[in-house]
Amino acid sequence: MGCDIVTISPDTEFVHLAWQASERELADVKYSMGADPTGFLHRMFGVYLEDSGLGARGTFIINPDGVLMNTEVNHHNIGRNIDELMRKFKANIYLSKKTSEACPSKWKDEGDVTLQPGAEMVGKVYEALNQ
Repeated sequence: MGCDIVTISPDTEFVHLAWQASERELADVKYSMGADPTGFLHRMFGVYLEDSGLGARGTFIINPDGVLMNTEVNHHNIGRNIDELMRKFKANIYLSKKTSEACPSKWKDEGDVTLQPGAEMVGKVYEALNQ
């Protein structure tokens, strides 16, 4: 879909290799896994948990111009949903071309109903989505 995916954790690259070798959920992982044992990147993105030395589960969508488009941060014991991440990713692609529109929470793909933000939309989102 024209993007790079990188996961980063405070673990070393050796821990990543061990996880990938032993955890069947990671057997087909094809994206890069970055090591941040000093917590530098985690601190930069505001997800480093100083008291535990762990990183919160942050997901960041950054466009090709380096602009942060979406942020989702979960505590380290809550997983992320790839379907929701893909919905946000596709919405960002769509909205980069249709800058006057907005994708509502149930928008999934091009062709789904979008909104035209403005004062006239206030209090009328339900009606706009159910025409």
